[in-house]
Order: sequence, then structure tokens, then C-alpha cells
Amino acid sequence: MMNTPKRNSAYTQAYEYLREKILNGDIEGGHKLVEDRFAKMLGVSRTPIREALRKLEEEGLVKQKRVVKPTESDLRDIFRVRMLLEGDAARAAAYYMDNKRLATLKESIDVSKRGNYEEIMVSNKQFHDVIVEASNNRFMIDAINRMQSIIYLFRKTVVYHNRPRLIEEHEDIYQAIVNRNAEKAEKLMRDHLQADLDFFLYVSKD
Repeated sequence: MMNTPKRNSAYTQAYEYLREKILNGDIEGGHKLVEDRFAKMLGVSRTPIREALRKLEEEGLVKQKRVVKPTESDLRDIFRVRMLLEGDAARAAAYYMDNKRLATLKESIDVSKRGNYEEIMVSNKQFHDVIVEASNNRFMIDAINRMQSIIYLFRKTVVYHNRPRLIEEHEDIYQAIVNRNAEKAEKLMRDHLQADLDFFLYVSKD
């Protein structure tokens, strides 16, 4: 049975509402998400709520209808996977990235230097997305896409708290890709993500 536009709209509304509330901390870790409550709140049936919860579970934000509160060990494991994937993507980008994508990569760095918080958030995501897409590995791209919600939590923290050398590290990675230095691009990307993780854990303990 095909989804109707109305049903898709209700699902999208429910998914985006719940995702935003979780990512902004309005719905805290451990909180149980009751389908009936949110269906009434959003004026939709339980079906789109159920589908939204299933999608959020795939993204690692919900488990058994409760908001996930990842431990430090969980976060380290997640970032270990991300470092492996994006490190390999940076290596591939040094071989295969074309001039159009290189220009987009450079533009994202320039925006980050002068932009406001929202613009830096967007340009930061763009920088990483362009590198992953340049891998031309659809399985890698899909794996990273499933991690986007967790990645957003890290990005929000490092940008909001103005992590030192964040943009300079992007410039170094970009230069390694421009120079077609695959080994250096991979190492710099892994070091960059490790610095994000260390900063996130440090700030979270305050």
C-alpha cells in the first residue's frame, strides 16, 4: 500500500518535531515517548508517530520508545566508527574530488570564518558531507547519514562553544585534499574528529 501525500506530511511533521525536541534537549534522555500523547498534540493518528519513532530509533536517538542517553563509552564507540568512515572518505577525496566539489569545500571554510552560529552549523555540515560524498561509496554515505542526528549533537556543541582550531583544521584537511595527499588527508580527518570528541566530553562534564 502506497503512502498518500497527507500521510507522508503527517510522518514528516511528527519526525521533525520529535527530532528537534530531542536534539534541543526539550525531551531528555530516558523519557518515554507515548504515541497517543504526541498524536493528540500534533493532531495526527498514531501511525505517523510510530513511523517517526522507528526512524529516530534507526538514527540512534530512541530505543524501545525511550530517548537514548548515550554513555561516554557509547559516544567513543560512535566516534570510532565515524573516524574510520570519514578518514577513509578523506583519503578517497584526495584521489577523486573534482574541482566543483573542491570549490564548494573552500566556500564552506570561508563561510565558517565570517558566519554566524547558524551559518557555521550549515557550512560545517557541508564540509563533512562534501568529503563523504566524494568517496562515491553509497554504503559509506548511507552509514554516515544514519548517524546524522548524533553527529548534530556534537556539531552543535563544538560550534556553540567555539572549539579552538576547528576551522584551521578544516583548512588543513582541504589543503591535503587539494595536494592529493591521501595519507595526510585521512590522518588529519581522524585527528580532527578525535579533537571534536575530546572537546565535547570536556564541555559536557562542566
